Amino acid sequence: DFDTLKAMKAAVSTANVPYFDGFGEYIQYHYVPDDLSHSSVSKTLEFAYNDWCIAQMANQLDDTAVEKEFFTRSTYYRNVFNPATGFMQPRLANGHFRKDFDPLDTHGQGFIEGNAWNYGLYVPQNITEMVQMMGGKERFSRHLDSLFTMELADKYIEKNEDITRDGIIGNYVHGNEPGHHIPYLYNWTDQPYKTQERVRMIMETMYGPGLCGNDDAGQMSAWYVFSCLGFYPVTPGSDKYAIGSPLAEEAVIHLNNGKTLTIKAENQSPENVYVKQVLVNGKAVKGNFLKHSDIMNGGEIIFEMSDAPKN
Repeated sequence: DFDTLKAMKAAVSTANVPYFDGFGEYIQYHYVPDDLSHSSVSKTLEFAYNDWCIAQMANQLDDTAVEKEFFTRSTYYRNVFNPATGFMQPRLANGHFRKDFDPLDTHGQGFIEGNAWNYGLYVPQNITEMVQMMGGKERFSRHLDSLFTMELADKYIEKNEDITRDGIIGNYVHGNEPGHHIPYLYNWTDQPYKTQERVRMIMETMYGPGLCGNDDAGQMSAWYVFSCLGFYPVTPGSDKYAIGSPLAEEAVIHLNNGKTLTIKAENQSPENVYVKQVLVNGKAVKGNFLKHSDIMNGGEIIFEMSDAPKN
């Protein structure tokens, strides 16, 4: 048995300990000031997402006071977004954004094990708003295109032991975990087919003998398993899974509720990376997402694959 109320109280208590690294400043300023705590932007973004998760627990337990408090805190990512640069950026205690800022650098720029191009896209609890903050769907899609196609000079990663050249595509770092959701973000634009292209490319190029980076908590492997099946939990704590491009022709999952889920990719081939249609127990899925219930109810999920993209 799992005591959900006790778990929520523990989460709330932990989130309010002022002497934990950055927590006190986050609570006081509604962001972590860069001149008071290192890796300030990463902390702000991570704390905000954690707060959203607490709000979801409170919602399920009908605790409206906790839900309201932590949902408000979950929006604090807004306080480190600089519209003048279009990036999440280190902010000082006086409210000003730090001037000496390079969004490409992975060292000393307010991020841990990442740069603003990668880690700055970490708002899984409200991706729709993040897209709007960055100029809307079309501009955001171009931003993602640039991330995957630009060249990242060695000087930007040479001080970071967790990022190596063999785990990088353009400026996208697959060899370290903070950006693993990024290939799936095209699902929030009008070009979801680009998620299918990127995901398939990553599976084919980043997973040879061994791994292209560290496998913290098994995340590198978990990303591959989810992506092979054709979907990924971009926002853990929600009931949605973003659709990708399945690599496995067929997989059978024996669920812990006793049910069985069979996943099939019809017309699968190296060229047919695009998803024409997804059927859940014979019913066509509308949009770019599966629900948790689609998986836990068991039955059959069929991906109809094609060599032509579909918006």
